[in-house]
Amino acid sequence: MAESRTNEGPLLDLSDVDHRVGKLVGGGQLWEPCAKSDIRRWVMAMDYVNPLHFDQEFAAQTRWGDLIAPQSMAVALDYGHGCQPACVGRIPGSHLIFGGEEWWWYGTPIRPGDKLFQERRFHDYKVTDTKFAGPTMFSRGDTIHRNQHGALVAKARSTAIRYLAEEAEKRGMYDATRGVKKQWTRAEIAAIDQARHAWLMSNRDGRSPHWEEVSVGDRLPRRVIGPHSIASFTTEYRAFVFNIWGTFHWTAPAGIDDPWINQDPGWVDGFGFDEELARIDPRARDGLYVGPSRGHIDDSYASEVGMSRAYGYGATMAAWNTDYLAFWAGHDGMVRHARSDFRSPAFEGDVTWFDGEVVDKIEKSEWGFPVVQVKVTLSDQDGNKVVTSLNEVELPY
Repeated sequence: MAESRTNEGPLLDLSDVDHRVGKLVGGGQLWEPCAKSDIRRWVMAMDYVNPLHFDQEFAAQTRWGDLIAPQSMAVALDYGHGCQPACVGRIPGSHLIFGGEEWWWYGTPIRPGDKLFQERRFHDYKVTDTKFAGPTMFSRGDTIHRNQHGALVAKARSTAIRYLAEEAEKRGMYDATRGVKKQWTRAEIAAIDQARHAWLMSNRDGRSPHWEEVSVGDRLPRRVIGPHSIASFTTEYRAFVFNIWGTFHWTAPAGIDDPWINQDPGWVDGFGFDEELARIDPRARDGLYVGPSRGHIDDSYASEVGMSRAYGYGATMAAWNTDYLAFWAGHDGMVRHARSDFRSPAFEGDVTWFDGEVVDKIEKSEWGFPVVQVKVTLSDQDGNKVVTSLNEVELPY
């Protein structure tokens, strides 16, 4: 039995992991193509107030002539919040949180009526000792998204953090936050609402700054999301199309012996699915009421996996970052590359502030055209970093 020990403490059983490295994996495939209601539901959940993605009359007057999906939509049209190829192999007694996401986009927008198909591969992993949970696996998986015409839309590399839930609960890294939720005054909420409105008005028309007019040191308009709540976390979860009953079926890559598809990753008791019962009662693999995501909206379950109170989703934070950049880039710009490292969850009761700065201008980029490099930091109301990202954005040239 392969085991990973970083000290004299607990072990991660990796006997079902090692032989899967580098192999294609399966997962879920959505039955239906992307609908306008899917796009509207997604931007509503992401609080992305860009009329190009929900306002039919506005979109009709743009060069697109109709609603298009935001670039962040690709993860909503995937299975498993984009984490499927990074969570491969059974590790008994384990749980998972997101560690980061890296995205590349290739110039093909997602339109209503498009259907995405995924190719997934388990890339690699490493095990290190962490304060949070002792022996901890950082595993990476790749997903390539193509549309129904075979056009390359995007590639994602997700990082999953897999650890022993019992050890994380025992260490209690976030215990100090248990039951401690910021109580916002009406004046503070009014200030947050004012900042939110200022951001959504900063480029509502979708104007794209030209590459020549952007300078290193330029600051992007500040954005805020929150306060986060059980309602907002649930809204986010339900915007991922695969979470709706009956929306997907299982697929497997051809020619792979024992491909990873929908096996049990070893979730700790109380967080698993019942795939057989789900054929009759889909709530048995709903994920939120039953399954690994229930800790996101239930403090008692959050505590069992070391999180102490309700918390948000990694894939959501990466989408926030993409939307923030795309809104600034406008209708003629595009986010080409985004690498986000997740430092902490967005906890219930917190707000998330976005600060972006142009840190470089690359005239001869690997893309073959000029891009600007933008550093983005997401922080909570106390200044604690939640996400840091480095991104390349194409602007008109």
